[in-house]
Amino acid sequence: MSEPSQSQMSNPDLDSLTGELDERHVFHSWSAQGALTPFVIASGRGSRVWDHAGNSYLDFSSQLVNVNIGHQHPAVIEAIREQASLLATVAPATANLARGEAAKRVAALAPDGFNKVFFTNGGADANENAIRMARQFTGRDTVLSTYRSYHGNTGAAVVATGDWRRIPNEFARGHVHFFGPYLYRSEFWADSPEQESERALRHLERVIQSEGPSSIAAILLESIPGTAGVLLPPPGYLAGVRELADRYGIMLIFDEVMAGFGRSGRWFAFEGYDVVPDLITFAKGVNSGYVPTGGVIINDPIAHFFDERVFPGGLTYSGHPLAMASIVAALDAMASEGIVENAASVGREHIAPALAALFNDHPIVGEVRGEGVFWALELVTDRTSREPVGAAVMGRIKKELLARGLLPFLADNRIHVVPPCVVTPEEVAEAAAIYDEVLSLDLL
Repeated sequence: MSEPSQSQMSNPDLDSLTGELDERHVFHSWSAQGALTPFVIASGRGSRVWDHAGNSYLDFSSQLVNVNIGHQHPAVIEAIREQASLLATVAPATANLARGEAAKRVAALAPDGFNKVFFTNGGADANENAIRMARQFTGRDTVLSTYRSYHGNTGAAVVATGDWRRIPNEFARGHVHFFGPYLYRSEFWADSPEQESERALRHLERVIQSEGPSSIAAILLESIPGTAGVLLPPPGYLAGVRELADRYGIMLIFDEVMAGFGRSGRWFAFEGYDVVPDLITFAKGVNSGYVPTGGVIINDPIAHFFDERVFPGGLTYSGHPLAMASIVAALDAMASEGIVENAASVGREHIAPALAALFNDHPIVGEVRGEGVFWALELVTDRTSREPVGAAVMGRIKKELLARGLLPFLADNRIHVVPPCVVTPEEVAEAAAIYDEVLSLDLL
């Protein structure tokens, strides 16, 4: 993919205009509006973005960890263009070829026994509707989810979320939180992955018993918690959750919104853990966010439950044809171009050793964890105490990374290393050199 032309990207005045318009008219999410100076992006190709002046940045954020296929993939852009010329929108109650083809492709990637897909506008309402399906199917109310999680910003999804964002938004009922595994900061005083898994499962069962199993509709888990820190499940944990769900008649929902469609080096992250849920939510990487979309992949028993019962939910733009065309093109390109396999091999052969070298060279790096193109560097003031670095340190790190041409994803005391699945070994080496230079500064 070629870079934008000089005529497209040679006007710094447009950066100023963009900033002025943004400050005057745009209200941003999760922000105090007066403290913002948003970063201007005018265009992108593959793993890079540009501002209007032509300054290039290596995008190791994938925006919001969603541009898995890279920016401006020509096959996806062309599919959207072709669909727009044919039919730009259509009601969800109709049948549409693009929607059927998209559902067929998504279901084909799921485990056996998943044949139906309910399309949504994004990941939050995918989780919202999965919760609704589980409640309808079981006749129960309570949803269990972890404190270290993010499930979206709609009514039930934001309350299922465990981090601070749920607190000013707790208007939905029937949500209970528990602690998931996180060995580096174990809530269970564990000293091995196996012990962390065992103790976390014991804790979850006690929560189930204490809340009353007959009241619990679903356990909602990110297969790999993303925004919470790229927390890979320890051995046996997800299978243990599945066993608990089966024992107590509880539905298991895997949130694959961030982890799915290549991010882990697999089509679905849970495929690496020998476990199958009852409902799978997705968004982000299914079409790299080119057009807003998401959905729920539904197992056959739950899907058939609604054969003679009305499902009490719907969205005006469910299965929007432009989004559906982008899904078909994105999944076909990812398969034919070996993009998921690239994520796995680049992660294993290039990102992992590069981040291990950063750990060896910089005491500020307390832990490295991840797989595929889904990694986190946890930064600490001291490796013994594991005290997280503060916001001022992270703010400086962001500034220094941007100054060197790298667009980062930062969360709490972590640098999340999350490039597109199409990232090359050369781009990994470039980013690693930038991380190394910034982490070599006197940050503490």
